[in-house]
Amino acid sequence: MPTEGEKTRPTAATARRAVVGRLSWGLADQAASSMTNFAVGIYVARSLGVTAFGVFSLAWLTYGVVLNVARGLATDPLVVRFSGVPDASWRAATARSSGTALGVGTALGAVCLLVGLGLGGRVGPAFTCLGVALPALLLQDAWRFAFFAAGTGRKAFANDLVWGVALVPAMVVAARVGSVAAFVLAWGASAAVAAGYGCLQSGIRPRPARARGWLREQRDLGYRYLVENVSLSGASQLRAYGLGAIVGVGAVGAVRGAELLLGPFLALLMGLSLVTVAEAARVLRQAPHRLGRFCLALGGGQAAAALLWGAALLLMPDRAGELVLGGVWHSASELIVPATLGVAGAGLGSGAAAGLRALAAARRSLRCQLFASACYVGGGLGGAAVAGTVGSAWGVAAATVCGSAVWWLQLRSALRERHQNPIPEMRTS
Repeated sequence: MPTEGEKTRPTAATARRAVVGRLSWGLADQAASSMTNFAVGIYVARSLGVTAFGVFSLAWLTYGVVLNVARGLATDPLVVRFSGVPDASWRAATARSSGTALGVGTALGAVCLLVGLGLGGRVGPAFTCLGVALPALLLQDAWRFAFFAAGTGRKAFANDLVWGVALVPAMVVAARVGSVAAFVLAWGASAAVAAGYGCLQSGIRPRPARARGWLREQRDLGYRYLVENVSLSGASQLRAYGLGAIVGVGAVGAVRGAELLLGPFLALLMGLSLVTVAEAARVLRQAPHRLGRFCLALGGGQAAAALLWGAALLLMPDRAGELVLGGVWHSASELIVPATLGVAGAGLGSGAAAGLRALAAARRSLRCQLFASACYVGGGLGGAAVAGTVGSAWGVAAATVCGSAVWWLQLRSALRERHQNPIPEMRTS
């Protein structure tokens, strides 16, 4: 007759396989999304040339900011509070969350539309078309996070594949028109196909009319996550603008080159980030005493992988580097060590960040992110003023490691606080 330990081993093994499976779908989905974005960028650049591609890039960056707003208000609270809950609770929350994302897209899309009509010229039509496309773009992204909250990452992967397939004919038509506005509309139209497919996959209709109720219920998380997300993207842009002003545009190109060398690993990091908060929330719900170890294993694994990737880049022959980056290789290769350390620090800190979000400790995570963003900008620009491009890279690396330490200190305090006052924060209705 099997012992008690023998009875539990298959269950533990099955649980580990389930976690690995969900993480794998996160990586697969991010790979599909990254490939789609990369293909769009290359196709537009080759079709329109440098100046028009710059206009398209402005629209793309604006979309990134709006996306962070929608995630903070709509999908981040969904993942924190409705991962691993009963299906009825998930469906009700997803209807309101996706409706909120759709409402944010409509409201900020109207702003972009008005801005575009006011600007005119080359930039205006791109922003006008972006305003039309934003509701579909944000709804498609909302389905991805909803599926990961439900533990069905394969549906998110399928949704991104549908978007990629729909992009092909849309981009061909846009290339025949030959304008930035046409490419933005093609991008949005293909996202609308994927967003509609998401409704069929989930069997859920977004409820924009309930967005106000969702924002009110999740205000303790949503508004802090909004500031957190926007500060993260804003810090990166401030560092880039400041570096260009202090050192020159070539320095920005060198930093971008180093980021491209680390691109595959950064895609891995982004893919895991889609799943890690949901997984940490499941650990908290099922075995709260394991949350700290789970976060440490998650952050430590990502940091170790980053260091291994950086070591491989250091061994890359100059000929191979020039084949990838051309003339940018020599300046970018000088930044490999600090850039790798910075990414390793970010990977380590992401484990603690997932834990804080699972605990719904929004006040603590907001403080951490604001501190990390301030360090990032200060280290990057202070280093640039002292030692140019290389100094900026080392300043960012030091800032990222300091930020990671703060994330872990806050997670330790939050875990201790929860142990002393074990009142569950997650809502399931």
